[in-house]
Amino acid sequence: MKIVIINGSPRINGLTAGILHALERNLIAQGADVEFFNLSELSMSQCRGCCSCYTTGHCHMNDDAEKLSGVIEEADGLVLGTPTYASNVSGYMKVLIDRGHFVIEQLLNGKYCATVTTGENYGSRDAARVLKNLVLYSGGRLAGNIVVNAPFNGGVSGSVRKAAERAGRKLFRAVSRHKKYPLQSVFHRVVFSVGIRPFVVKKGEKYQGVTSKWKEYGV
Repeated sequence: MKIVIINGSPRINGLTAGILHALERNLIAQGADVEFFNLSELSMSQCRGCCSCYTTGHCHMNDDAEKLSGVIEEADGLVLGTPTYASNVSGYMKVLIDRGHFVIEQLLNGKYCATVTTGENYGSRDAARVLKNLVLYSGGRLAGNIVVNAPFNGGVSGSVRKAAERAGRKLFRAVSRHKKYPLQSVFHRVVFSVGIRPFVVKKGEKYQGVTSKWKEYGV
């Protein structure tokens, strides 16, 4: 079982990272093969909006964002973590979302995911919603989510560590048992059938890289 964990915080030893590392330790203890990435340590250019990836199936900027998409593609599960900035995800996470072949190309089709969001007030719920929608729109199966409100520079409390461990167990079981999520499946089917597929089909050859990815992913 291969699980990829992505820390979208610029702080590699902050609260978000601490929760993700607690998840990592739990997954490794259960026997998972885990790769952990700090986005702040990667070289990722911002999306240029050229849409060439929709034609070719890959980005013309062959940097760490493109390489990370390849790692995610080969994984069984994915954990995304971000702090809350202005009621949204971090800038690093937004760059990955823009560059990552997620929604239109359905990178997460059939993959089991968990999300971690930290913040100090109600805006963390908005940031958590961004990650949740990213997973569901991209064909993923959301096995769990953690939203933690804590003071800036706060450490990982015992209760938060236990929540991370529970999330790790839920994700591991979901992958191991190929768990079904009927309501999520219906939601994704509606989004894909009504919003994504007709749009891509109408684009024709301009989006041939997208339809090729769908065939590859079994969408």
